[in-house]
Amino acid sequence: MKKYKDWSFNAKFALWFWGVIVGGILLVWLVIGLIANGKVGYLPPLEELQNPKNRYASELFSADGESLGRYYRKENRVGVSYQELSPDLVHALVATEDARFYRHTGVDMKSLFRAVLRLGRAGGGSTLTQQLAKQLWSPRADNIFERAMQKPIEWVIATKLERLYSKDEILTMYLNQFDFLHNAVGIKSASQVYFSTTPAELKIEEAATLVGMCKNPAIYNPVRRPERTQNRRNTVLNQMCKYNYITSAECDSLKQIPLTLKYRSVDHKQGLAPYFREYLRQVLTAKEPKESQYPAWNKAQYALDKQQWEQNPLYGFCNKNHKPDGTPYDLYQDGLRIYTTIDARMQRYAEEAVHEHMTFKQEQFFAEKKGRSYAPFSRDLTKEQCEAILVRSMKQTDRYRGLKQQGLSEQEIRKVFDTPVEMQLFSYDGLIDTVLSPMDSIRWEKYFLRCGFMSIDPHNGHVKTYVGGPHFHFQFDMATLGKRQIGSTVKPFLYTLAMDEGMWPCEEVLNEPYTLLDNLGREWTPKDSHSERVGEMVDLTWGLKKSSNWLAAYLMSLFTPDQLAKLMHSFGIRGEIDAQVSMCLGTCDVSVEEMTDAYTAFVNRGIRTEPLYVTRIEDNNGNVLATFSPQTHEIISELTSYKMIYMLEKVITEGTAMRLRGSQYALRMPMGGKTGTTQNNSDGWFIGFTPELVAGCWVGGEDRAIHFDSMERGQGARTAMPIFALFMQKIYNDPELGFNPELGFDIPEWFDPNAGCK
Repeated sequence: MKKYKDWSFNAKFALWFWGVIVGGILLVWLVIGLIANGKVGYLPPLEELQNPKNRYASELFSADGESLGRYYRKENRVGVSYQELSPDLVHALVATEDARFYRHTGVDMKSLFRAVLRLGRAGGGSTLTQQLAKQLWSPRADNIFERAMQKPIEWVIATKLERLYSKDEILTMYLNQFDFLHNAVGIKSASQVYFSTTPAELKIEEAATLVGMCKNPAIYNPVRRPERTQNRRNTVLNQMCKYNYITSAECDSLKQIPLTLKYRSVDHKQGLAPYFREYLRQVLTAKEPKESQYPAWNKAQYALDKQQWEQNPLYGFCNKNHKPDGTPYDLYQDGLRIYTTIDARMQRYAEEAVHEHMTFKQEQFFAEKKGRSYAPFSRDLTKEQCEAILVRSMKQTDRYRGLKQQGLSEQEIRKVFDTPVEMQLFSYDGLIDTVLSPMDSIRWEKYFLRCGFMSIDPHNGHVKTYVGGPHFHFQFDMATLGKRQIGSTVKPFLYTLAMDEGMWPCEEVLNEPYTLLDNLGREWTPKDSHSERVGEMVDLTWGLKKSSNWLAAYLMSLFTPDQLAKLMHSFGIRGEIDAQVSMCLGTCDVSVEEMTDAYTAFVNRGIRTEPLYVTRIEDNNGNVLATFSPQTHEIISELTSYKMIYMLEKVITEGTAMRLRGSQYALRMPMGGKTGTTQNNSDGWFIGFTPELVAGCWVGGEDRAIHFDSMERGQGARTAMPIFALFMQKIYNDPELGFNPELGFDIPEWFDPNAGCK
């Protein structure tokens, strides 16, 4: 009787047990069927499954193939193809995350049942395809019950993905989607951030490290938890050995290699060409200018922006061009590939030259101003004038605007700015922790000299280097946005006007003061900084190479200010030019970009080539969206360009730029150029060129009242020209760049600079 009862109990239990199992399976299949038919839960439509909304950062590339940086909002993700993945990376991922990846159809029932029976101790049972489905369509679950409800939906999505995509495509999508932390979303970003390489060039142990992070990047974080991450890496290597992707000997050897990172944090302020990247971002995302959005005092800028919108295909590219769905391109998530004209090697040399010289000049500036009550301003300013500049700068700060919005009075705000607080100050040696009042910190910032530097290939307009300042800490771009008085670098335009009207470099003029009448009929007589050959007859070449103000005034007397202004506009000077007789000494404000561009006409037989920053833009799939070609303008005759090259070469060999040929720099290649210094040494300039390159540089203070008191230290030949010299040294000493120091200017043999005087 007892045996019968035991049999009855066991039979009932077996029936109950298998009933639950079968019922559970049927329930799961019922739920899956309802999900597949859209009756339960969210199932992405077929169109979305066929085209997942991958948000990729747009990437900039240099002319020599180097990644310059990316534009993104939240996720620094750049997609790669399967062919760009290291085989070791693929093997590590499959061996560790989904060993049966190539044998299942999205859901691996064998792994799933094993995970259930072992209560998850043998892994979660999710395939790579399911994990991809989770990445793409599952929101973050707040509890275990929400997560349990998501699982069946992911199974359905996984099976659909397997029908739509190949195994290689699924694996690639997974790696492109995964967030490896530290702003490294996707395998390409992760490879660069953690190992400074590409997915194709990853070593086996590096690939194993990144795959190990896929289990949980917060726990297996190589930056913060290197020991734990190394152990996880070794587990991945064991899995690769288990599935015969590497041998036991290789596995043992690789596990002995220490975890070595080449970590590079992602920050738009860091890396190569930060000013250029920011400039290009603003250009690409510019919107069509509306006059109502510009204040009355800035209508000239509206006219310039409108002209750019209408004539420059790069300006506002993202808003002018639309995707197949009719929406404009989004620079931050559409994965554009932007191929620039910048040469990464030359850009490094340019930034090195700027840093090297500006560090030296900054030390000189600190030394000159040390102990002087008016520092960092000019000794010509009164205490009240210095204070007015500081107050104006105070009112431009976010701190001031925030206090103003809180309703504080001017006296209360000034008290805040005069109260010392803990802060960090910028220096070339790193941030300085100190206690200082905000007003004193404003004064400290003004101590630092600023600069702008650019180089352009005169024959095709390609901008090879772009430096908007000595450090991106200063933010304001002095290559294109900042405009300053150009001083004597304007004189080649004046001499060009004379040469184009038939004058010759050999023509002689009496070297004496000249008095002109301004627009109001007042007399104007410029001073000259040197006392050579006063009262003698001198030729025009002598006048330019010595940067004579008297001869500039003489030439100005032969023409009208409007004639010079018109010529300067044809040279690419876009802003307003106050047509006064004094403009012959460089009183107008011009950017480094405009001046560098203008001088391309001398090298290029009278044809000015507009700066070109981008050669083509592709979409995320490599389809070319646009190509960009240089725009040229013939502004002077070939003969005039030959005359100007001859005279500007004399500036280098016999004039104000002779130091370039001296022992300090010893530049021997054919070269022309012009120095420039404005009143009180407020602005130092040098624009120079070789047969292959034009480069321009400006150096000065944030305000015109900030400058060297000493002419010896403050003139353009001492502030700006050395940056040009150091840069030229570096690029001509690098044979890989291909610059030829023996190449001469393209001037025909028949040209004789003295022909007009015989």
